[in-house]
Amino acid sequence: MKRKTVDFDVVRKIGKELPGVKESPYWGSPALKAGGKMLAVIPTHKSAEPDSLGVSVDFVRRAELLEAAPEIYYIKPHYENYPVVLVRMNRLDEDALRDLLKGALRFVSASKTRRKAK
Repeated sequence: MKRKTVDFDVVRKIGKELPGVKESPYWGSPALKAGGKMLAVIPTHKSAEPDSLGVSVDFVRRAELLEAAPEIYYIKPHYENYPVVLVRMNRLDEDALRDLLKGALRFVSASKTRRKAK
């Protein structure tokens, strides 16, 4: 059975199933946000590979993803200082995407809570 290719339409569909997630441009690119914070975006920097997705993650989780599946997850120097991992969408299945977006939602929600506590 051939698996469905992940593209931003699939990202949008899965993302909108999550509570509080809305589609809204980020730097002029299609993106999903929660509470105004970016969860996932089509990267606009020229260093990103075609058909990639940028997903918000903390730096520890990013390191884990890069080590576990470098054929799927990658980073370019432009993105190193940002809490984001780049994803080759054509190598990702929908279950992994769903988990990644849920993790991104937890991450941006937690960072928003930390900012309010200060």
